[in-house]
Amino acid sequence: MQQVDLSTEDIHAYLARHQRKELLRFLTCGSVDDGKSTLIGRLLHDTKMIYEDQLAAVKRDSEKVGTTGAGEIDLALLTDGLKAEREQGITIDVAYRYFSTDRRKFIIADTPGHEQYTRNMATGASTCQLAIILIDARHGVQTQTRRHSYIVSLLGIRHVVVAINKMDLVGFSQEVFEKIKDEYTGFVAKLGLPDITFIPMSALKGDNVASKSDAMPWYHGPALLDHLETVHIASDRNLTDLRFPVQYVIRPHLNFRGFAGTIASGIIRKGDEVMALPSGKRSRVKSIVTYDGELDEAFAPQAVTVTLTDEVDVSRGDMLVRPDSQPHVSSQIEAMVVWMAEQPFVPGRTYTLKQTTRQVAAEAAAFRYGVDVNTLEHRTITRLGLNEVGHVQLSLTQPLACDPYRTNAATGAFILIDRLTNNTVGAGMILEAGTPRQAEAVVTAKARESLVAPAEREQRYGHSPVTVLLVGLTGSGKSRIAYALERRLWDEGRAVTVLYGQNMRHGLNRDLGFTADDRSENLRRSAEVAKLMNDAGVITVAAFVAPHEAVREKAKQLIGRDRVLEVYCTAPMDVMRSRDQSGAYRLADEGKIAQMPGVTAAFEEPKSPDLVLPTEQIDVDESVNRIIALMKARGYLR
Repeated sequence: MQQVDLSTEDIHAYLARHQRKELLRFLTCGSVDDGKSTLIGRLLHDTKMIYEDQLAAVKRDSEKVGTTGAGEIDLALLTDGLKAEREQGITIDVAYRYFSTDRRKFIIADTPGHEQYTRNMATGASTCQLAIILIDARHGVQTQTRRHSYIVSLLGIRHVVVAINKMDLVGFSQEVFEKIKDEYTGFVAKLGLPDITFIPMSALKGDNVASKSDAMPWYHGPALLDHLETVHIASDRNLTDLRFPVQYVIRPHLNFRGFAGTIASGIIRKGDEVMALPSGKRSRVKSIVTYDGELDEAFAPQAVTVTLTDEVDVSRGDMLVRPDSQPHVSSQIEAMVVWMAEQPFVPGRTYTLKQTTRQVAAEAAAFRYGVDVNTLEHRTITRLGLNEVGHVQLSLTQPLACDPYRTNAATGAFILIDRLTNNTVGAGMILEAGTPRQAEAVVTAKARESLVAPAEREQRYGHSPVTVLLVGLTGSGKSRIAYALERRLWDEGRAVTVLYGQNMRHGLNRDLGFTADDRSENLRRSAEVAKLMNDAGVITVAAFVAPHEAVREKAKQLIGRDRVLEVYCTAPMDVMRSRDQSGAYRLADEGKIAQMPGVTAAFEEPKSPDLVLPTEQIDVDESVNRIIALMKARGYLR
């Protein structure tokens, strides 16, 4: 890293340039003794961000409690600041450290690895944009690796670095690196993390930390510090949906009434029409006032004071939004909750829910399921205990303006506060508002109709829109047939897409498990998407297990019965088991997957499908031929 010579640069210019640097918040997490604290110590040491007295103190402490041997500096002691941590050789609290390079400023959260400190890890991760998940190259993916990956995913962190550490202890083996990379990739596929970078390193020696290592010439990616300096985070902030929670109403005299707060997301400009929630009153922005003067526009996360052209009743806890981009407003919300208190979270007890600047009373109306953060399996629960995570329906005494956490973390996050002790006892991420989706709309707008007629779409595409619903058990061949059908239709010049049940769980339906209710909701939401695709004139090929007849019928009704072809893919159970590469049947046999259709749960065969494909008798090409023949016979293809 290039160091700045302050003797040759104007100090004010240097400070101004430093102030303009982009800030990256990141955390380190992983199993105990994977080297999290050592990695941070190495980053601070190699970027020359350690004062001489600090380094001298660490050298002295290394002789007393260090683990690196005689004469070696134990850099982990830079962050393991608590006496209890040094005595036990573990991280307990969340330690924050700060450093900068010529490109960026950084805030590091060193989070604990032990299971009993999961809540501390969630706290440290809540404000981070990137996560470094360390894996000991000797041990591979561990239980804590899975747990922390799930929490990182739950908290919506988009950028993940998988640092495969201690490569020096496995001879800098590329084979070991690739094996761990493949194992981790297979696990996180269901979490839908959008940006994952794998870096082999040795934090103790500094290999691939601040600079590239000559010991691993087979690795062609960046060193960790180079990646941290260049990872693109500017687009992570939501600048589309205006959310301005009002913190204070400022009225120094009769001629000025301003609403002060920090813009949570979006951009606000002079002259913009805004709506105050939950009242629904509208006005326009008269001015945007700051200490340095008025602005024409402001954006997240600026702190500003907004004045309006009308005398609208707005108070602390209200929110200014754009009328054409409103959040949900509801007194019922569905959320994932991380519980942080010794006393369990139970129905009937009232807590204070704080979201942005608004506080309302809330209680648990229902517990949907708990999540085993080690295996990601869902289980039935009646309460949440310390460090547990669960899907909870909350009932509020007043409507709350909120967004799903995935689309807007600022208005999708909340904390639960004990009303007696005033302690924070839980943290939540909103999945949706309503019970389900029965939001209390502020303004009921008539649905807009497209200016492009269905007949125009059919004329351009040369086909009528239809959803080909392929159903069948795991291993029945439905997904292979779905993608082969898409390829064939595309090659013929058709507008076509595939909705695959597992892929839908990576994004839109990632909050759903595999219970009967969750499978039903997975198909319902996907049917909504299929309907939109068909409305746009696109042929949709949908591949789902869809084990229940009644649920399939509801999906057909939602899409439109005249636009659905149900195709049943079937084969003997031993054939389907032999095809299963995911290991789902084996895990179900071992009792690790509950409610597995065909094993521990029923699969209701379609009563009157439009086509049955015996996939043990015919290959994929023949299956595609039969579906296309059916589509032509029904008049969907011309």
